[in-house]
Amino acid sequence: MKPSAPSKVLWIIALIIGILGFIFHFVASLAAYDFWFVLAAFVLLAIGTSFKKV
Repeated sequence: MKPSAPSKVLWIIALIIGILGFIFHFVASLAAYDFWFVLAAFVLLAIGTSFKKV
């Protein structure tokens, strides 16, 4: 299985989720979720590069 570039939509969604995770790190009431948002962004990118047409 060759890695391929993720679709533009998936990349933008992962980028937004990753940025939210970064912002959540600095908001005390949301800091518990920062790791999970960044992890979700990386998982989306991993899925996008593992499968074609995702």
